[in-house]
Amino acid sequence: MRILVVFGICFAALLVALLAVFLRRRLLMARGGTIRLQVRVSTMVLGRGWSSGIGQFVDDELRFHRMFSFGIRPKRVLDRRTLKVGRRRLPEGPERLTMPGHCVILLCTTGRAQLEIAMAESTVTGFLSWLEAGPPGQPGSVAPRPSITPRPAER
Repeated sequence: MRILVVFGICFAALLVALLAVFLRRRLLMARGGTIRLQVRVSTMVLGRGWSSGIGQFVDDELRFHRMFSFGIRPKRVLDRRTLKVGRRRLPEGPERLTMPGHCVILLCTTGRAQLEIAMAESTVTGFLSWLEAGPPGQPGSVAPRPSITPRPAER
């Protein structure tokens, strides 16, 4: 009987944890101004190190919240004034297995650090518009849009 009680408590704790993660996600998205994106947090293994999350536009910042986290504060904050988009590319190699086919990867710089952000191709347009729509007098932070290199034909 004791085993069933312990099992029931563990199961209830798991359900509460899952509910908390999904409720947090719902609250973040309910505020509006959010997009789904992935940020590369580690480059140690080729094609790995991507973290899924929600990007929230707040004034001149893009706040990145991890998808499956209990944290209320953003994991990363990108300032529009220092963020520059260098080039775009499609997922390559192992990345194609973990990302949807409609994703585009943006190679960015924030001050001295380099950063890779992946998002849906339809979201890229809005993201670049947000970057270009900085306050008056701010230097343009978006490099010319290079074309995306198409994938080789798959058989």
